[in-house]
Amino acid sequence: MWDRIVTILRKELLQVLREPRLRMMVIVPPVMQLIIFGFAVNLDVENARVAWFDQDRSPASRELGEMLSNSRYFRVTARPASDTEAQLLLDKGEVLSVVRVAPGFGDEIARGKTGQVQVLMDGTNSNDASIVSAYVTQVVSALGRARVPRAAAPGVAIEQRAWFNEELKSRNYFVPGVVMNIITLITLMLTAMAIVREKEIGTMEQLMVTPVRPLELMLGKTIPFALIGLLDMALATATALLVFHVPFRGTIAMLVGSSCLFLLSTLGAGLFLSTISRTQQQAMMSAFFFFTPAFMLSGFSFPIRNMPEGIQWLTYLNPLRYFIEVLRGVFLKGVGVEILWPQLGAMAVIGVTILLVSAGRFQKRLD
Repeated sequence: MWDRIVTILRKELLQVLREPRLRMMVIVPPVMQLIIFGFAVNLDVENARVAWFDQDRSPASRELGEMLSNSRYFRVTARPASDTEAQLLLDKGEVLSVVRVAPGFGDEIARGKTGQVQVLMDGTNSNDASIVSAYVTQVVSALGRARVPRAAAPGVAIEQRAWFNEELKSRNYFVPGVVMNIITLITLMLTAMAIVREKEIGTMEQLMVTPVRPLELMLGKTIPFALIGLLDMALATATALLVFHVPFRGTIAMLVGSSCLFLLSTLGAGLFLSTISRTQQQAMMSAFFFFTPAFMLSGFSFPIRNMPEGIQWLTYLNPLRYFIEVLRGVFLKGVGVEILWPQLGAMAVIGVTILLVSAGRFQKRLD
């Protein structure tokens, strides 16, 4: 039995390595996708263009303006002299925000009261607007704490500290999800296309008249792409560490073990797609049809808690949801099975179910 499986496995690997298109598909796209996503998908706001509209012109307002200019989050690019000019800057999109200091700001600060600072935002980009607004609030609060006597200050001090992603870099949050992306697409598409390719070129009938059993054929066809998926995972992880300096606090064994559990789902789904596709083009389109909703419901870009309740329940059937939680836990938190066992268990149940259903349909089609 194993001799026949190894023979098919060797044949499949040689075919992948021999064909230039497949060889490029296995190595180049994963690395390019990670690099492009790593640089492009970045929600950190730095050097945001702001306009400084000082109607007070007091020492306190000038100090606040210097604090904004010296912050790495802001770049003061305009100093409007009127409300009309400030509005025009926002209308043209030349600045993301206008920070307007009301008259009497310095006197209010000197008396220990609340000075009036208005932040006008370009809300077309709601994410950047909310982040810049929060940054401006922090700068104004820092000025208030520095100028108000300690006796007049409130009796509550807030100290913030971020765990696991100390610098709050969005890249550290997104890059592990890109690793999941790569493994999913590569194994899903290659598995589906490899079996359909046998049908297209007419070699599937030849395999069916050999002593190879359906189970042996299925294993020989899926194991090579599981190995390729692990290879791509290693390449993507190395790129994440060396290029983007994403912290890796977990263990290699945990990363590999969880990836193997996740591959049960992607290989099973690819096997199922091969039974409903007649051409490689159909297999590729079916793979994207399966991947797109799974990706959108994984929590990679959009928090699952913000989705409608019915959709949230649907995400529990999505293996990508659990794998991305595991990857972020391994990369950023360094946690192991004692913490991630619910996600690992869910991946195992979903993966085995998909694989068994797909294997049964595959054997039925061969019979």
